Amino acid sequence: MILKHFHKLNHISQILLSEMSGLKLHGAWVSPFVFRVKWALKLKGIPFEYIEEDLYNKSKMLLHYNPIHKKVPVLVHGGKPICESMLIIEYIEETWPQNPLLPNDPYEKALARFWVKFADDKGPAVFKVYKSRGEELEKAKEESLEILRTVEKHGLGDKKFFGGEEIGIVDIAFGWMVHWLGAMEEVGGVKLLESDEFPRLHAWINNFKEVHVIKENLPDHHDLVAHLKVLRERLLGQSSS
Repeated sequence: MILKHFHKLNHISQILLSEMSGLKLHGAWVSPFVFRVKWALKLKGIPFEYIEEDLYNKSKMLLHYNPIHKKVPVLVHGGKPICESMLIIEYIEETWPQNPLLPNDPYEKALARFWVKFADDKGPAVFKVYKSRGEELEKAKEESLEILRTVEKHGLGDKKFFGGEEIGIVDIAFGWMVHWLGAMEEVGGVKLLESDEFPRLHAWINNFKEVHVIKENLPDHHDLVAHLKVLRERLLGQSSS
């Protein structure tokens, strides 16, 4: 009984200590959603403490701050947790307005939020590419190509970034294309983003990667591919059992 109370008090003291020490981001190196938040904080020049989580052995802190979904990212500000990557970025935008990620014009702001929602709604369909096979893989490939064609034709236009000359919230929302899509293509054995079919997206990816904050904050490609291969084998093994 005493030992049980000791562990509970220790858990509470860890949480209180965390709350007193400013801004904390709980994440995992493999998650593009975590990198969304990292990029936003760094683009705005906001200091924060990063806490790497083991997604197969989630910490008590993570489960305390996100008891519903038990996922990363979680941003803790003044002891208060904010979950879901794009909601976190909206919070960051309102709390630290410097170096804005959303346009001021109401119409442009609504348009940006439309494409953010599109990225979140359609992203999971593209992610199926690395964890499918056979007919399911072909279906995922066709669906992914249609999504990419929509972004190429209607999302980017002839702009350097989605919002113009500077990185904004829509670029961050589609950031998984920059690094993770190539790894998923490699693991799934398919090619989606051909330069001749998607010249605008290819140019955007190159522009995005050239920004110092982005270039310095990307996971190692080989580590990412290795991780996705293991995950693919696990998921395909579960689906066939």
